[in-house]
Amino acid sequence: MTTAYERLLGTGFDGTPADDPYDVIWEGEDDPAHRDRVPGLTALLDDPAAACGERLLALIALVHWAEPAGYEAVVRAATTDPRAAFWYGWSTDRWSSQDDSYGHFCEAAVRSRELAEEKGTSRLRAATLRALVGLADREGFDSRLGDCLDAESVRDCLPGIRTAVERGLAGMRAGRRYPFDVETQLVGLAGAVTLVDEELAVELLRMLLDNAPSGRALRHAAGPVSRCQGPAGRALAAWLWDAGDDYVREVLVERQPADGDFRPDVKAG
Repeated sequence: MTTAYERLLGTGFDGTPADDPYDVIWEGEDDPAHRDRVPGLTALLDDPAAACGERLLALIALVHWAEPAGYEAVVRAATTDPRAAFWYGWSTDRWSSQDDSYGHFCEAAVRSRELAEEKGTSRLRAATLRALVGLADREGFDSRLGDCLDAESVRDCLPGIRTAVERGLAGMRAGRRYPFDVETQLVGLAGAVTLVDEELAVELLRMLLDNAPSGRALRHAAGPVSRCQGPAGRALAAWLWDAGDDYVREVLVERQPADGDFRPDVKAG
């Protein structure tokens, strides 16, 4: 006898067994038949007797499929006590073995854009992303934050991005210890701002990179900075060229705008 989880996320929409629940989740993004599984997934999410991992995957599926139950559960957790959620600690990142569940929710919410428009849940999706951005200086996302946000979401989240960067920077300067690489995560988030507001992105990146940055943070900044075309961005690229390693310099040269004037031997600023 199959369990609810096996029927919902262990079986493809063609009725064949699925080894990876994400195969079902991703397939469901394009298959209207996923709607038939929403009530069961919602019930699984709310079942305290069910396995934690199965409930977490049910939630991830609901967010991927732009369902109110999924968005609302994430917002509720992110805006109250993020670490009190039943799933906290079940999924961990490969670098520091710390919880990365909010990164999975962020990736799922970003991917749910088209379904949210179709289902009329775009406002809930936007609220979910704003709530997640608000955790950027407190919870690890394992590279599923700045690297996956689309331009529309970045624009909507700009006030929260600035607040998270400023709050995180204050914490780092005060010597607060973080269980994840908060510096690199915030650099990635600030870098995403280059998609919509280059001047603000440069301002935020300058704030972070002026704080004795790690080599990893510098490398993470190289891609976004290389997209900058204005004088402040080119000046930051020149500074990054001097402060970074060979990888940073390679990225700056390879990804500079076609009409940019930044060169390794002619540095602006």
